Amino acid sequence: MSDTNFHLEISREDYSRTRLLEEERTALSPGQVRFRIDRFALTANNVTYAVFGDMLGYWDFFPTEAGWGRIPCMGWGEVIESANPDVPTGGRYYGWFPLAQTIDMTVTATGQGLRDDGEHRTAHAAPYRAYQASTVDPFYQEGSDAEDRHALLRGIFVTGFLADDVFGDNDNYFGASYAVVLSASSKTGIAYATCAAKRGLKGVIGLTSPGNADFCSSIGCYDQILSYDDIDKLPTDGDAVVVDMAGNAAVLEKVHVQLGDRLKYSMMIGMSHHDSERSTAPSVGPAPELFFAPTQMEKRAADWGPDGYRDRLAEAMFDFVADSRAWLTPQTLSGTAGTQNAWDALIQGNVRPDKGQIVTLWD
Repeated sequence: MSDTNFHLEISREDYSRTRLLEEERTALSPGQVRFRIDRFALTANNVTYAVFGDMLGYWDFFPTEAGWGRIPCMGWGEVIESANPDVPTGGRYYGWFPLAQTIDMTVTATGQGLRDDGEHRTAHAAPYRAYQASTVDPFYQEGSDAEDRHALLRGIFVTGFLADDVFGDNDNYFGASYAVVLSASSKTGIAYATCAAKRGLKGVIGLTSPGNADFCSSIGCYDQILSYDDIDKLPTDGDAVVVDMAGNAAVLEKVHVQLGDRLKYSMMIGMSHHDSERSTAPSVGPAPELFFAPTQMEKRAADWGPDGYRDRLAEAMFDFVADSRAWLTPQTLSGTAGTQNAWDALIQGNVRPDKGQIVTLWD
């Protein structure tokens, strides 16, 4: 291993602009470990992290120079150096990593792995600071592509599972008959719809672009697929909730107007349409509420106990990961050029919904 480390940073003013930094590795401070970042997923979720980076603190995960940011990504890393007496080298962990080859962290050993205790992380929710050791990870699965699929799907499935659970926990979808999903082809949308489909609703309806309609229909988690031009065809025989993965104000306005007083709740989760207008609130219906997964996670851990929560989540997640083999193919991009190409494709909307980008800065 060389004495330098590459970071790919994103402009916080223009997400299509990036820069590659080559930094010298320095000696670890007491309590720190050095992760070799093996690989991570780059999905539309990462664009959402950029858009909501200031509001929810995503830019604070890995601080850097003003005007630039280090996007957090879900993936796998190995401890290759340690100045922490409680953390041996060689451990493999799942958690949040930047677009880099290595990262140094001040950590505390826990029963599940490690916790990032850097000063910049102390304000964040516990799930955002946790690094699960593969030896005790209740969600870890063996298999040739299991780690890739978990990098791509674990985080988004937790979001979808908990978003559905919020509705289930509130008069079974606030008494609504339909759930309408914007950006139905997004992986988070698919995860949510897979959970919602088990609720006994009249229908889980996906809105998507015409080019993704056949793909969405083929997965089996949606009862109906409509294009964004067919919002006027939404069912009129019952109340509905909206789950917005797109973040497109114009589309959301049309949905709110079409549903009118039949819209019982509007949940905002993602920003797959990151370059669309998003500042205008809908003119009718309930104000969209931003979903924050750790809040419901903490509630269910209290309701069901930590083990009960993990058991329910694991059972549902394992089924989802297994079923994903019918519709999702991981693709690996490597090196600094490959990482740059992966980010460019994501920002330009050139990643097909049936593909998942697994990235490593190592050649």
